[in-house]
Amino acid sequence: MPPVRLDPEPKNVHWGFFDAKLPAVVTIPDGGRVTISTVSGGEEVMPAAPFTVPPELRAIHAKVKPKLQGHICTGPVAVSGAKKGHVLQVEIEAIEPFYDWGYQVVRPLAGALPDDFAESRLYHIALDRDRKLWRLPWGQEVALNPFFGVMGTAPPAAWGVVSTLPPRRNGGNLDNKELVAGTTLYLPIFVDGALFSVGDGHGVQGDGEVCITAVETGLTGTFRLLVRDDLKLEWPLAETSTHMITMAFDPDLDDCVVIALRQMLDLLCARTGIDRYQAYALASLAADLRVTQVVNGNKGVHVMLEKRYFERG
Repeated sequence: MPPVRLDPEPKNVHWGFFDAKLPAVVTIPDGGRVTISTVSGGEEVMPAAPFTVPPELRAIHAKVKPKLQGHICTGPVAVSGAKKGHVLQVEIEAIEPFYDWGYQVVRPLAGALPDDFAESRLYHIALDRDRKLWRLPWGQEVALNPFFGVMGTAPPAAWGVVSTLPPRRNGGNLDNKELVAGTTLYLPIFVDGALFSVGDGHGVQGDGEVCITAVETGLTGTFRLLVRDDLKLEWPLAETSTHMITMAFDPDLDDCVVIALRQMLDLLCARTGIDRYQAYALASLAADLRVTQVVNGNKGVHVMLEKRYFERG
């Protein structure tokens, strides 16, 4: 069956927040597919001609106000049969640009170097679709590598209304550039239905996202959503064709390292039968610890390990 289509109309978005009480805008069956388009940016970052601002984004500006500071997210999507304590398997089948431009902002008191820049600057960046490149205003080019900065389930009800800006155990603003088409993301489910939302389209981003913005843009993604009642997760987990990826988020980068590395050791022990000392030794030889981002309140670290090391001897 073709995927359900979810466009970023005012009735289909929530701006700046996650909330367990937010009603689903659509429900799909377990294992169903959904194609979701997203938009990014307030009126203050909209470009002039020759760029085109999508009418959906203009309509959102006119009719939707941000509840908290944060991202415009499309959703949430409920999945039949999803229960609190299950895991949502998000298979990212495809990601394409939704419009022909993106933007970046450098501003004081933000990013990895908050005291180094006294003025704000806004850059509009053109997409060359044929060459799959972003053309920076000063002439350099960066390859198109799209992914969604925000993918998350609803948070626990006890959290109330929370901003989309810091990543948390429900996912959200992961800003992990490995989560491209072909990757599978696993998210803990905290409320029945899972309530999956997507936003913060990135045209390309380096690890760290140091100036606080990637190429912020609109994207269209197709996802297959499956409920896993055979898995238990405390933090998001991802899988590419070649690697397993554990993730952690905390204001302290050192704590992120500890949490993400412990998860990788847990995964190795569970899947291979080796003991924790052996897993620790192997990780020191073959695992890569990477700084996901350092600019979203909760910083992020992800640990990558080739899948061949998870094969039982």
